[in-house]
Amino acid sequence: MLIFNCTEAASNFFSRVSKGKKVTPVEKPPSPVIEDDELGELDEQCLVHVITVQRKQVLFVIHVRTRYCMIFAGAKKADVEGFVQRFSERWINGLMRHAGQHDLLRWVDDEAMMERFQESCREYIFYKRGHRGAQKHLNEISWIFEDCAAEWGTLPSDEFSAGRFDGNMNDTPRSSKGHKDYYYPDEEMIVHWLRRYGGLDESAAQAARERRMEVKREMRAYERQLAQEAQ
Repeated sequence: MLIFNCTEAASNFFSRVSKGKKVTPVEKPPSPVIEDDELGELDEQCLVHVITVQRKQVLFVIHVRTRYCMIFAGAKKADVEGFVQRFSERWINGLMRHAGQHDLLRWVDDEAMMERFQESCREYIFYKRGHRGAQKHLNEISWIFEDCAAEWGTLPSDEFSAGRFDGNMNDTPRSSKGHKDYYYPDEEMIVHWLRRYGGLDESAAQAARERRMEVKREMRAYERQLAQEAQ
């Protein structure tokens, strides 16, 4: 199940007024603290926040466990189904693109993976609840996004442009409770995804992690070489 924990701003975004009454999909959470929930094996907890950029509302979603983030500009107010569909498609496409770029497709069985994902994430629920650690990262990402949007002079015009911003943020090292060292959200998410939806055991997941790190080193070495040759 997809669990979207909404800040006050996000709760208002997903709500509407009909015949003078507020209609909202956002429910009271089972506990005030996300970590206190009795989760199902395949539950995914996300935090959702909304800010206004260039007079338009922009949604920021961050996966609480991995800190993997996505931004959604131009979302339609109170369109819950449209948001969930867009979220799922961006999530899948972003991870498949990352897997292809980092030589991880050998561990991906597309059909079986999508069946597992659709089975476990076809249901969703919205709660009004925050998360201090994830909110801190969301705030940092939103500040960067505002600066980028000011530099661009516009918001991302399509899913590809938004996905590029997602990719940059998810390739930024983070620190959070439960992690001894800094980590990269895109690495944590792809390993999480391969375990949960790809059915990989721990040894295979570790092999995929190591291959990703190896490809990352190769990419950075190549970038340094190009920079030196350009001098």
